[in-house]
Amino acid sequence: MELLNIKNLDLNSKKVFIRCDFNVPMDEFGNISDDRRIRSAIATINYCLDQDCAIILASHLGRPKGEKDKKYTLAPIARRLQQLLKREVTLALDVVGEDAITKAKELERHKILLLENTRYESGEMKNDKNFSSKLASMADFYINDAFGVSHRAHSSVAGITEYFDVSHKAAGFLLLKEIDFFAKLINNPARPFAAIIGGSKVSGKLEALINLLPKVDKILIGGGMAFTFLKQLGYDVGNSLVEDDLLNDAQHIMDQATKLGVKLYLPVDVVAAEKFCADSISKLTPAQEIPDGWMGLDIGPATVRLYREVLADVQTILWNGPMGVYEMDKFARGSSKIAHFVADSYATTVVGGGDTADLVQRIGVDEEISFISTGGGASLELLEGKVLPGVLPLVIED
Repeated sequence: MELLNIKNLDLNSKKVFIRCDFNVPMDEFGNISDDRRIRSAIATINYCLDQDCAIILASHLGRPKGEKDKKYTLAPIARRLQQLLKREVTLALDVVGEDAITKAKELERHKILLLENTRYESGEMKNDKNFSSKLASMADFYINDAFGVSHRAHSSVAGITEYFDVSHKAAGFLLLKEIDFFAKLINNPARPFAAIIGGSKVSGKLEALINLLPKVDKILIGGGMAFTFLKQLGYDVGNSLVEDDLLNDAQHIMDQATKLGVKLYLPVDVVAAEKFCADSISKLTPAQEIPDGWMGLDIGPATVRLYREVLADVQTILWNGPMGVYEMDKFARGSSKIAHFVADSYATTVVGGGDTADLVQRIGVDEEISFISTGGGASLELLEGKVLPGVLPLVIED
């Protein structure tokens, strides 16, 4: 899949609209706790500045539900951008209101305007044509550099592309890099290729698992989703998270793995607790003997040792989803130990965004990972074999 490339556009002295993904985590005081997504957009922004462009940036932050909410203002993003770019970034007071339209119209070369949170407008998530048209009217060119939201058919991601022809729209450097990396990962990985799939629910990873099976040599399952598989095997899982309506799907995945010769691994022990809270009493228990009323919240040390042995000879590791409730220190040990092992591995290591990217950053091993995707949901849909709504309009047709 080849995309329209920003380098092939004649951007000289033009006005460029760049959709970025600045949906970054904030602490309780409104400070940015991880600016990876902001830093990932700098290459595309600097390239446009080198072409003497005037730049309009757009992004969402959180879920303000179609109305203005100070909690989700992009003011902290503007400040961080100024620090990284070492130049002024003007924040509009709205998205397509009088202030934004006027500032965009008057924007001079080498100047940067950041629109307010696109989700302040109800038309954004509805992919409203009128809203898309207003966004498009601000610039001569459209660049999508927001991989993390490209699985959403929203106005600033998909709808806006209808107002630019193939010579006036393209993918930015980050989007190109993400799509290219996942294409190589799925189609031509160094083998043996192992996928570590975690997270809370099978439902969120079902299609990805099915699509990965013919491509990988080993699958290691952890997190809450493991208990649906364990219950299907007839194990006692207590009050652990189980999706009963997906037990047959779990069996199908295990059957397909056997049929394809893919080795599928499940936890052999877990850290169980009576309650889902940080101060709950916890204990180690075999995966098939979780007591009634208790729930598994992390993989245990025997599982960590098993998974380390399984990963010892692989050449490519894809990891999407933590092994337990890593937000609570008591149930983060399994994820932490796997993260350190993956980081120390000589294999090509890929972390599929979202919670897993947050996990490796918290632990401090993010610099040791070969590639960390900026998109959780977007990377999952790529693994499912889908063409993303924000990417489809930028695909070069044969």
